Amino acid sequence: MNGYSEECLRTFLKEQGKLFDEPVAENLEEAEAFLEDCMAVVVDSLEEVREYFEEEGVDVDGMAPEDLEEVSEVFPLPDGKYLIVEG
Repeated sequence: MNGYSEECLRTFLKEQGKLFDEPVAENLEEAEAFLEDCMAVVVDSLEEVREYFEEEGVDVDGMAPEDLEEVSEVFPLPDGKYLIVEG
């Protein structure tokens, strides 16, 4: 595992059901491969989550930080960072 922390991979494995109807990964290696394939990113703050979506052309004007955290593509990590996975 080199691109994503173990904590990040474990969070994705546990929470992947909020974005996908069926599991896309069964273990840490599959989770890492999936996240690399879809070019998932880890950002440091909700402000960076907002910037990411704005750069992708998603209208997030007027969304409160709490609302951004609830978007299905956003996975809050235990260390305070955020994983963003395009579904």
